[in-house]
Amino acid sequence: MRIRQPHIPYVSNKISLDLLNSNFIKLVNGLEPAKEVITKIITALVLKEKSLDEKVNEILAEQENQMDLMQVDRKNMFWLLKKKLADEYKIQMNYEDRYNALSHAILDALVDEDLINFNVSENRVKNVIYSSMIEYLKTYEDIEDLVYDKISNYKRKIIPGSEEYDLIYEKLYEEELKKRKML
Repeated sequence: MRIRQPHIPYVSNKISLDLLNSNFIKLVNGLEPAKEVITKIITALVLKEKSLDEKVNEILAEQENQMDLMQVDRKNMFWLLKKKLADEYKIQMNYEDRYNALSHAILDALVDEDLINFNVSENRVKNVIYSSMIEYLKTYEDIEDLVYDKISNYKRKIIPGSEEYDLIYEKLYEEELKKRKML
């Protein structure tokens, strides 16, 4: 499961709130500066992976005719090529390793910016960050399903992809996050 661009603010907020609510961590300048740093770090990773995906798609587009002749499955070829190029882009394909490294990067950035104080091991703080990400990622699919169900039960049919749909979706999504104390 990967973090997608629309989820960055929510993941950043979840991490920031969990750090703030931890009894062994102090956010020196409050929630917002920490959240900004966290957002910046996560955004960099998401954009790096997006760049990798674009490169893979570019290569596959160049080889489309040969893949058709060889009857190669494009989806499988995408993943094989992505795995091959991942080191070049410094992307870890294993999500557990990726989020572990991301947790370290977030902690390092918060420490470097003097935005966090703690009186426990760095590993314990990193585990708070890691757990926040994983909890959000596990929860967001449930929330999305719930929001889709709510929208589909509206008396008036709302067209997916329309501006109205996006606004209603965002509102309902944020309401669910608030109910779960993730926003």
